[in-house]
Amino acid sequence: MSKMCFARPARVSAALVLVAMLAACAGSSKPKPAELPANVSLLGVRQAWNVKLGEVEFPLEVNVQGSTVALASASGTVTALDARTGREFWRTSVGAPLSAGVGSDGKVAAVVTTGNELVALEAGKEIWRQKLNAQVFTAPFVAGGRVFLLAADRSISAFDGQSGRRLWTQPRPGEPLVLRQGGVLMAVGDTLVAGLSGRMVGLNPSNGSVRWEAPIAAPRGTNDVERLVDLVGHTSRVGGVVCARAFQSSVGCVNTARGTVVWSKASVGFEGVAGDDRLVFGSEGDGKVVAWQRNDGTQAWVSDRLHYRTLTAPLAVGRSVAIGDNTGLVHFLSREDGSPLTRLTTDGSPIAAAPVLAGDTVVVVTRNGGVFGFQPE
Repeated sequence: MSKMCFARPARVSAALVLVAMLAACAGSSKPKPAELPANVSLLGVRQAWNVKLGEVEFPLEVNVQGSTVALASASGTVTALDARTGREFWRTSVGAPLSAGVGSDGKVAAVVTTGNELVALEAGKEIWRQKLNAQVFTAPFVAGGRVFLLAADRSISAFDGQSGRRLWTQPRPGEPLVLRQGGVLMAVGDTLVAGLSGRMVGLNPSNGSVRWEAPIAAPRGTNDVERLVDLVGHTSRVGGVVCARAFQSSVGCVNTARGTVVWSKASVGFEGVAGDDRLVFGSEGDGKVVAWQRNDGTQAWVSDRLHYRTLTAPLAVGRSVAIGDNTGLVHFLSREDGSPLTRLTTDGSPIAAAPVLAGDTVVVVTRNGGVFGFQPE
């Protein structure tokens, strides 16, 4: 496993907070990645298009609305693309580097700058920006005419989508460390679901009041690093059951109708999960890819073919699981046993965000700003 790096203390709502960085530090003790055999090419996938965006050095969330994907570069360029062809619908700059994004409901898109400003766009035009009291690393969640934010001080806020007026804020006492990585913020029915430390929390989106809390992981260890168990972005939802990863601790599933944990299993990983109605897929910190039975968390299979290749969160697509690595490769593994089906190349720089599916196109973004659309042959 790569050693972790830490940023210097940063001021967040008048409290000093250390920010854990997920970027691995180069070191002589870093394990050598597993050698890859010849590509088996058992799955017909082709590169349909490629566009250039700009370097991605922040926790990008690629937003999908139908066949439209919204994404951004670290410098503040935000764009919406047609996933079928790669054609741009619009492209604009918010004039500042980004710390989080992109959130969108298909009409309003939202990002957060490193200067702690929430910026809302419509058809590529800025409609408002709002100064924030804390850093944000989780993409805004846009739904129901509102923009919701999960901040680094673990507060949750709601803003009017058209005016930017703050509607409510739910403060939350936080631990001294926070991940510089996207967390969990989504809707399930009429409940806003967020990850707060190792707990999945359901809130009333109208006023921020807490409806339930379900612990996927509890802080353990003798120091703040070992006790860091934040839920990380990219979840797997089937109906009212949402499965998520707690950083370096566990993977678990929560029944959001009851606010109860269905199961939780130990798992040392740093990226989110994907799944279908049978299985939940995730990558471990050492590059193993694991599948758990969705109903009870029993391990279905484990693959070590990508050992020590720093992996993204996976994407369940068709009969495969797609996952990117730090050499710019996208691996398609069998859902049934993790065996390789094919792999695709990008521009040689690390895959910057979990692959997403828009229509029949798998969209992949690299650190160098390459955006690739892969489609079945």
